[in-house]
Amino acid sequence: MADIRQFTDEYEEYRRDESRTVGEADSISFPTSEDDVRAILAELHAAGTPVTVQGARTGLAAGAVPHGGHVMSLTRMNRYLGMRRGEDGVFYLAMEPGVVLSELRKHLAAKSLAHDGWDADSLEALAAFEAAGEQFFPTDPTEASACMGGIVACNASGARSYRYGPVRPHVTGLHVALADGDLLVLCRGKKFADGRKLALTTESGRELMLDLPTYEMPRTKNASGYFVADGMDAIDLFIGACGTLGVITQIEVALMPAPAVVWGVSCFFASEDSALGFTEKVRPALSRAAAVEYFDEGALNILRRQREASTAFSALPKLSDNAAVCVYVELDCEDEEQATAELYRLGDVLASAGGDESATWVARTEVDRENLIFFRHAVPESVNMLIDERRRTDPTITKLGSDMSVPDERLRDVFALYRRTLAEAGLESAAWGHIGNNHIHVNVLPHDAADYRAGGELFSGWAAEVSRMGGAVSAEHGVGKIKAGFLRTMYGPGHIAESARLKAELDPKGQLGRGNLFGEDVLERALKEAQ
Repeated sequence: MADIRQFTDEYEEYRRDESRTVGEADSISFPTSEDDVRAILAELHAAGTPVTVQGARTGLAAGAVPHGGHVMSLTRMNRYLGMRRGEDGVFYLAMEPGVVLSELRKHLAAKSLAHDGWDADSLEALAAFEAAGEQFFPTDPTEASACMGGIVACNASGARSYRYGPVRPHVTGLHVALADGDLLVLCRGKKFADGRKLALTTESGRELMLDLPTYEMPRTKNASGYFVADGMDAIDLFIGACGTLGVITQIEVALMPAPAVVWGVSCFFASEDSALGFTEKVRPALSRAAAVEYFDEGALNILRRQREASTAFSALPKLSDNAAVCVYVELDCEDEEQATAELYRLGDVLASAGGDESATWVARTEVDRENLIFFRHAVPESVNMLIDERRRTDPTITKLGSDMSVPDERLRDVFALYRRTLAEAGLESAAWGHIGNNHIHVNVLPHDAADYRAGGELFSGWAAEVSRMGGAVSAEHGVGKIKAGFLRTMYGPGHIAESARLKAELDPKGQLGRGNLFGEDVLERALKEAQ
């Protein structure tokens, strides 16, 4: 079994994640197998020790920040475990949770999956995979260094979610170790709830009868709290659960044939209103759009400054002076004829929305697409650099980034809310993100502690307004610890109490992911009720 080690200064980095939030822990472990995880959990269960699961710690909601007790890092569980091919020809790949997304992409593209210890059926499927056309895993959060376990734990998505959705529909199997070390083996399509009652059987034969919360999820992009619905597939409860119900020890995902032609188109507009009009018109006009992304004036101006100030960003394409905002559209097509037809349709919408076709960037080659990817990823990187510079003056501040989504019909309403309240508060901001899903990351860029407090108050108000619009307070980053208050605003205290009671049914000592999704007071009440 992996050692349970005392948490010393050697492990300082494991106190934080990309949210810049810092926690505390007493011990840490680095299991290398499912058996290790189960044995560690069984040992910690006797004492009721809190357990925070970590992967690459790239999350933005502090879900991996320890809340006392034990840190379990799954980064050394990074093997590919096997492959199968369905009757429909789909390839399914099983892996451990520590597999890094960028490595997965590389190994799929090169058909270089490590297969030590695979059984005969998996090796047969691997041979078919190697002979087939290129396969890919479509979920693409901006941070490609994320681990697959974390991606599943927060139901991550990314730019291509416009076409392919979040990670949830691509996950076909999970192994989940419960707080006492018992194991659930879940396969999509095998076990369903009866209304809001879900019966599960562990590997040891223990019967669990779970009462699912009764709230209705918003009909928009959503990673806010537990996934629940009448008659739901059991596997979906554990996807996006922020590490609060169990430890994911094995993941199976469905792969897809890679698109033969991928073109990227950056469209520039003189006003945000024109960009919104373009978005509304282009969504029904295109059948092969994989991503529809947005960059506002604040984001573009930061890139302009970075291009002039830093040699690391000198390769960024030069923006014209009258380009106020940008909408990027990625087309995933079967051939160039289809891509050309989509491009012409896009051009027609661009002209009708007041865009400048002559200023449009079209990336048809791999090199051109890499330049546009650099452009897209340079925005959050530049903002992080800006905030790090300001932190030298006031170390109490961090970037404040929203992650809210609304239904299609409320796109203009939510933009109006953001612009009005930012102006009233006098706060600097930069916004970018997945406008095709009505999901924009509005980032408040504080200069000092007063700005930081004002930004936090603004976000709380947005959570209430977005919830009233039928939206979600977290669309892709999960709730973690930072947005637990927003989740309460979205669903109300009664439904949050139901969620805590569900956790208590699976984790009767409240050990896993403490502080994630709901506060200590709510969890403690649920644990007492369950006794």
